[in-house]
Amino acid sequence: QVQLVESGGGSVQAGGSLRLSCVASGYTSSSICMGWFRQAPGKEREGVGGILRDGLPRYADSVKGRFTIYKDNGKNILYLQMNNLKPEDTAMYYCAARLEQCLIWPSSFNSWGQGTQVTVSS
Repeated sequence: QVQLVESGGGSVQAGGSLRLSCVASGYTSSSICMGWFRQAPGKEREGVGGILRDGLPRYADSVKGRFTIYKDNGKNILYLQMNNLKPEDTAMYYCAARLEQCLIWPSSFNSWGQGTQVTVSS
C-alpha cells in the first residue's frame, strides 16, 4: 500500500480558495493512480476528482470549473486547487491511491490518507 499524508485544509469564507496537498510515499511502482474524495457529515463519500491513465484529470460535476487537480510527479505530490469555494464544499477531504492506473473516475482505491478538514462559511 501507499502511505498518504494530506495537508492544506482550513476555514475560509465563500468565494475563497484553498490548496490541498497529498504526499505519497512507500512505493516504487511507476503505475499509480491518485485522486481526491470528500465526505460531509451525513452524506455519502464523493469522488472529487482524479488523474486517469491518459494523464488528464476528471472531476465531479459539482466542482467542475472551480477545482483543479494536478500532480508533481518528481515529488509524488497530488494537489487540489479549490477556487470559488461554496458552503456546500465543506467536508473532510481525503487523498486516495492505488498501484495501478485508473481508466475511469471514480475508481476504487486501497490506500487512503487520514483526511484534512475544509470548512467554508457563508
